[in-house]
Amino acid sequence: MSSPLSLSCLLILFITSPSMSTPTSSSSKSSLDPNQTKALESLNILTSTDPCSEPSFHNVTFCDSATPFRHLLSLSLSNCSSYLTLTFTALKSLSTLQSLHFQNCPIAPIAFPSELIASLRSFVCINSFRKLTGVWLSRLENLTDLTVSNVPVNASGLLVIIGRMKKLKYIAISYANLTGFLPNFIDSNVTHIDFSGNQLKGSIPTSYTRLDSLEFMSLSYNSLDGEIPTSIGDLISLKNLSLAANSISGPIPDSVSAIPGLVHMDLSSNKLNGSIPRFLSQMKNLKHLNLANNDLHGVLPFNLSFIERLEVFRVSGNINLCYNRSILSSKLKLGIAPCNKHGMPILPPRGKDLSWDDPSDSDYDDYEEDDAKERRHWPNKVVLGVSVALSSIGILGAAADKVARAYNGAADKRARAYNTYKQEKLI
Repeated sequence: MSSPLSLSCLLILFITSPSMSTPTSSSSKSSLDPNQTKALESLNILTSTDPCSEPSFHNVTFCDSATPFRHLLSLSLSNCSSYLTLTFTALKSLSTLQSLHFQNCPIAPIAFPSELIASLRSFVCINSFRKLTGVWLSRLENLTDLTVSNVPVNASGLLVIIGRMKKLKYIAISYANLTGFLPNFIDSNVTHIDFSGNQLKGSIPTSYTRLDSLEFMSLSYNSLDGEIPTSIGDLISLKNLSLAANSISGPIPDSVSAIPGLVHMDLSSNKLNGSIPRFLSQMKNLKHLNLANNDLHGVLPFNLSFIERLEVFRVSGNINLCYNRSILSSKLKLGIAPCNKHGMPILPPRGKDLSWDDPSDSDYDDYEEDDAKERRHWPNKVVLGVSVALSSIGILGAAADKVARAYNGAADKRARAYNTYKQEKLI
């Protein structure tokens, strides 16, 4: 028979002093507060051994030396059973918690006691709680870290949720079925923004470019439009930028290359146009660059050393973008065409699929040769067109007589050859 722990959830406990001081060794003889022990038991979590002094494989615990009892500051529940329930009494006993995390816990949400609301600094809800409301989340006003992912949130917009959270530094509300617009104002202390996988619309507020401490921003997989703010280069702390799968148009601002520590940039699957800023190749820390599936055009401004330095590089799906064959080889399989001498993509031969990643194409010489042949034969095609036109307006009869004489002559020749063949057979 499975143990109560395996039937309920995977538990991770972090137990420290209220001042978050460095935990002492497990030799401390103080035990966990009896009320908190009961609360854990109500969650079907085994407490037969002291979770402070005897951590197990599924229990990672840290305790202080407070007397007479120690208290929980962090509780993480994952892979909970479907019959697990939270009670108001248990949560009130756990009101010393500063961090409360749920992952894969399909439990019903419950009102948090005011003591717990005041104490919480970090709340994580991933594929848990079945559903939430913006009003419910908005009560957690003292949070510095908020993560809600793969949980439907019923709210008229993000502002309803985070409008009163003045201490937030880490915000991740993703794949939550949120609608509405991006909030214009976010506290300048925020370091992480993830609003991906929702149904947000409108443009990116220029106020976001004044977030000096912002290190991560993902607004991908929404319905955003408008242009990337030209002042995006002011995000001097940014390391990760993802705006993929929206309807953002306009050029890639040159100022992007002024972000010194940018490592990851994904602008794919939008409506971006214009040429690719040459200065991107000077970004020494860039490792991931995805510009695929846009309307970018012109000559790819990167050399081989820059592309080889990247861990991810994608530019396919830009049909008007091409690369210089004197700088880059087709063996790189960039997914775009080589350029002709005018800086335009060379069209593939007739009947060939417009795919630039065909492994049978070790080089693109045949495309250039086809392009050159097309230009060389152009006068002949013009003459042929003129001839056809003239025959249609007056000299069709003469041409027809000439064709008939040629046909008759050929028929006579075939007849003579056949007679000769018969005579030889008779002999």
